[in-house]
Amino acid sequence: MQALRLDKSLSYRNDMPIPELAADEALIELRLAGICATDLELVKGYAGFSGILGHEFVGTVIAVADDKHRDWLNRRAVGAINIGCNVCEVCRRDGPEHCLNRKVLGIRGKDGVFADYFSLPVANLYTVPDAVTDQAAVFTEPLAAALRVVKQIAAQPITDIAVVGPGRLGLLIAKVLSLAGYQVTVLGRSAASLALPKQWQLATGLTNEIPDNSFGCVVDASGQASGFAQALRIVKPRGTLVLKSTFAANAALDLSKVVVYEINIIGSRCGPFAEALTLLAEGKLPVATMIDGQYPLSDGLAAFDHAAQAGVRKILLQPALHSDD
Repeated sequence: MQALRLDKSLSYRNDMPIPELAADEALIELRLAGICATDLELVKGYAGFSGILGHEFVGTVIAVADDKHRDWLNRRAVGAINIGCNVCEVCRRDGPEHCLNRKVLGIRGKDGVFADYFSLPVANLYTVPDAVTDQAAVFTEPLAAALRVVKQIAAQPITDIAVVGPGRLGLLIAKVLSLAGYQVTVLGRSAASLALPKQWQLATGLTNEIPDNSFGCVVDASGQASGFAQALRIVKPRGTLVLKSTFAANAALDLSKVVVYEINIIGSRCGPFAEALTLLAEGKLPVATMIDGQYPLSDGLAAFDHAAQAGVRKILLQPALHSDD
């Protein structure tokens, strides 16, 4: 089968074996996959991953390892990316997201979805509603991650929020926070980067024009160490800083403000898939406007080059492009 594999560098392969299923797993045929900032950072060396990349997907279940799961056959599905050991205290108490022995689809110890076929435990799968198109469903994983922020700050007395980084994830975070009733401002480095947030009816501003200590809550979705520094600069004393970025960097960071002003830092990662699918089915997020290109897997290296360009949001991959696509 075709796949995009990362070893020391990213390569396109057309000789990869179709995955063999373990117990309780499903074999999924790719329909669409999305390239995200984490994929780009993995190529740079983040997390030391080697294998097939990709974790944002919509696909069709074409085989299952066990007859008890036969009702999943031919369903369109998306899937949660964490696979826990299911025996440790963390898995039993909190679920697989923080299991110390977990595998993570296309990120840690588990081949991902930038391939014709891939496997995932049936327990990780969610059926895509008929009302949700493939091009919308492929946003389920990042939208769920955006919704995680809403849950994490719900109990705090926060009204005003800045989202630093108007890119792939930042835009989704800003929109779901706005839908939840918060006063949200999307901050970027250039006016051009703020055009789509404005189209989404979100307040915007240039990060470097924001005075110090301006927002009670700041979400860093910049994907860069410099974005974290800006987020820390503009958060108010005793404010909340939510970290959404994962990146390969060894930049020196001055964290003295965290101590002196008692900044509350929250790490934020994966979120609720069912709620994300419900939002997509309701049509409350114009996610199709985020798509800046769609490539066949055979042009995957060009797709990654496109995705890495400044200002580009979502680039999609599919097994093949046809004349009517």
